Amino acid sequence: MKAFAVAVATALLFTATTGVAQAHAGVAHTFAKFESYSATAKAVTYDAKVPTGAKVTVVSVPTVSGGTTVLLMLRGLLPHRAYGAHVHVKKCGATPPESGPHYQHVVDPVQPSVDPAYANPRNEIWLDVHTDGNGFAHTSSTVDWQFTDRHAQSVVLHNEHTHTGPGEAGTAGPRLACVNVAF
Repeated sequence: MKAFAVAVATALLFTATTGVAQAHAGVAHTFAKFESYSATAKAVTYDAKVPTGAKVTVVSVPTVSGGTTVLLMLRGLLPHRAYGAHVHVKKCGATPPESGPHYQHVVDPVQPSVDPAYANPRNEIWLDVHTDGNGFAHTSSTVDWQFTDRHAQSVVLHNEHTHTGPGEAGTAGPRLACVNVAF
């Protein structure tokens, strides 16, 4: 937890005093409560497994070595439960599929992508978590690449941890919630 707090504080330092991440700096962050969809919602829940009012923090920071670290912190989810989570290409919408597929550094020419050569935690950003007894969870993922002009726009919470086998790689069950992040 202490390492997570330090990483968030460091990321916010890069965003100056406005609280808004500067796109040119490569830092992005969102703090929000999950709510029903509206055009102005930052975080949307589609299922009671992500309760309305649960809180989410996402921070994305470029690394000195040219990579990216994404941090995810969740509060108020169901206790003792696994959730899958991935960075997606589109913003959250009124329905779960509107956030599009996972963001891939090297895009699989076959969609939906279930080939482990493309759907893996080195080519995508996977943020699977398991909540504690209070519904709290945090995780991070570091990849050796940075977002390009093809920016990702959300993090989606899924019903289960991410599968890795051929024909199911990258899948994690139904989409339960989504949070907009300006990566």
